[in-house]
Amino acid sequence: MDTTVPPASPVCREVRDRRGRVYRVGESDVDLMGRPRIWMVVLPWVGMTGISGAAYAWVAAQAALRDTPGGGGSLFRAACLWLSAQAAVAFPAGRARASGRLSARRAVVSGAAGVLLVCAAVAVVPDPGAARAVLAVVGGAGAGLVQTTCLSVPGTWYPERRGGPTALVVGGLAHGAVPVLLLAPPGAAHPRVLGASGAGMCLAVAAAGWFLRWPPRNWWPPHHDPLRVPAAPAARGAREKNPPAVRHHAPGQAARTPVLWVLWLCLLGAAGVTVLGVCLPAPAGRGAAFGGAVFGGAAPHATAWAVVAGGAAVGAVGVLCDRSGRRAVLGAACALLGLARFGAAVAGRGDHVPLLLGCAAAAGLAGVAVLAPVGALAADHFGENHSASVLGLLTWAWLLPPALLAGTAAAVGRVPDLHGALLPAGCTPPARAVPALFLKAPGRPSAPRIVPNPHPLGEEMA
Repeated sequence: MDTTVPPASPVCREVRDRRGRVYRVGESDVDLMGRPRIWMVVLPWVGMTGISGAAYAWVAAQAALRDTPGGGGSLFRAACLWLSAQAAVAFPAGRARASGRLSARRAVVSGAAGVLLVCAAVAVVPDPGAARAVLAVVGGAGAGLVQTTCLSVPGTWYPERRGGPTALVVGGLAHGAVPVLLLAPPGAAHPRVLGASGAGMCLAVAAAGWFLRWPPRNWWPPHHDPLRVPAAPAARGAREKNPPAVRHHAPGQAARTPVLWVLWLCLLGAAGVTVLGVCLPAPAGRGAAFGGAVFGGAAPHATAWAVVAGGAAVGAVGVLCDRSGRRAVLGAACALLGLARFGAAVAGRGDHVPLLLGCAAAAGLAGVAVLAPVGALAADHFGENHSASVLGLLTWAWLLPPALLAGTAAAVGRVPDLHGALLPAGCTPPARAVPALFLKAPGRPSAPRIVPNPHPLGEEMA
């Protein structure tokens, strides 16, 4: 079964709120799993970090195999296939999870096994040749299974404050790159070492996935009453800014609401701008436009700064999501991402390396700060029972720009005005921030409009 099936207990009961949503209360996390629910944050973080590190190791190993100027084409095609397969498997995996055909343990362990096969092939046979495309598809599908599952598990165990747990797991996307950067700096990597390190990370992912569980449908923690507003001011403010979903929406029902597509566009714009910010300075740094060798040498360091900043900021982003509201954090993150792109264009004009590094760090922070609230808002707006399927739909928006850019990477170096490309990119995230501020859960009525009494007391009626 996909969910944890507890023994029959008289303390378990179902309650309904005034809009008809059902909450299953009475059972604690220890009753269901035999361990505190914090493990359902730590283990998905291990899975997300490990699978991301394995993916980075595989890409670095492929890059290290290029011994001719034209060899990069196969790398870009393989990366495009990996990302396309990762996006394609996300939604079917979510549907299988919602129907009970795919457990969290099976999804993560099988996905880790697929990526392990790919990394082992690099370690044993450094140049798989014609099999590279097949391995890229297998690895991408495995990574999609792991990431979709790990991203949706924390929110189901923390329905009352899912922002922090979700943000921590999202940070694993950046944390996974740190071991690869420390193990093998760009240009100094050996394919066998990278493949072996990726295989080791996959073993850690499989070990973490073995203990993953889903809660029962409609589960709510017993120490938080879903029918009453919390008495503590901080908890009450967080509940008012992040109210739970009115009801659970299936993927088809969610797709018929404009809310899903606003979130989709926010992720699409943020992912596209982030990818452009990482890829455009590299070819620019090789020419005089970005200040020659000095600035070009700073481009890899800018990417590393973006990775480190994005991973280090997850704690603050999660706290802000729960306390200040996820819509406000999403709007601020989109605005910050736009400012970072404008700053990168200014840094390129004047060869300001410190400004470039600062903008790269801001872009890494903003990238995490966009994905984290969107993942939490998906459950806030459409419920937890189908959160994996809804996240699978949103994953397409997050992975589409990297896949397209990997497929057309050769065109990046032929862009006539790289600075001019950064300026329109900087305008995209703020344009996405405005509709994000007005997101509202489907089915939740707006605040009633107060109409003045046309006949105040004491006034004689005609």
